[in-house]
Amino acid sequence: MSDFTLIRFQEQYDVARLSLARPPLNIMTIEMMGEINQALARAAVNPSLKVLVIGGEGKAFSAGVAVEDHMGDRVKPMLETFHQIFRGLRALECVTLAAVQGPALGGGAELATFCDVVVASEAATLGQPEVKVGVFPPIAALHYPKRVGLAQTLRLLCSGETIGAAEAQRIGLVDRVVPADKLAEAVEADIERFRAQSAVVLRFTKRAVCESEGVGFDEALSTLEELYQRELMTTEDAREGLRAFVEKRKPVWKDR
Repeated sequence: MSDFTLIRFQEQYDVARLSLARPPLNIMTIEMMGEINQALARAAVNPSLKVLVIGGEGKAFSAGVAVEDHMGDRVKPMLETFHQIFRGLRALECVTLAAVQGPALGGGAELATFCDVVVASEAATLGQPEVKVGVFPPIAALHYPKRVGLAQTLRLLCSGETIGAAEAQRIGLVDRVVPADKLAEAVEADIERFRAQSAVVLRFTKRAVCESEGVGFDEALSTLEELYQRELMTTEDAREGLRAFVEKRKPVWKDR
């Protein structure tokens, strides 16, 4: 499993699982966030990794960052440690998937919805209550407009409202909602879809999407043409995938 105390982290060749382990609410402290960063650093150096799954033990995904870590001389290290999580997630070349079984609030909602794919139980709730205690959530302010647009971002951040899974899916904050007793099954099905692909092709695909973000069309397309021709097409798996299609067989990936 893992040598951490506040999280669980396990790597099984092409799948890594990170679970917040401070039930019942998995409130994140500076120490816990430091462990998350260590786990992400391990995941980053695994060239075979196709998907990282993030979840929480107990009834909640996470009710956010400990309030006491927002005060006094703990604010600076808290923000630095917390935001390093998102720098780490952004740098990961594999697909990231959040499994949200209950409340995901404050920093917990930011962590879940920053993942590439968010699968939520019907019992899940999401919200950014920071405004109610006199602060704002920097990651949500930066990332939510990309997920749900400016108006919904302002609604959520300025009201502190908590919404259910169905509403979160309707506005695009989560990607899929399933019955509570089917969450684990749905997550495993998604994992298998990613595992069926080449690790190297997944990395190039995610890189293409991320490097195009916020870039003008012509510039982005020229960059992607270079990425496709000069890097993707030099890989064994790109050649194997095309050959397998022509030969009407299942590709045998080398992940390189």
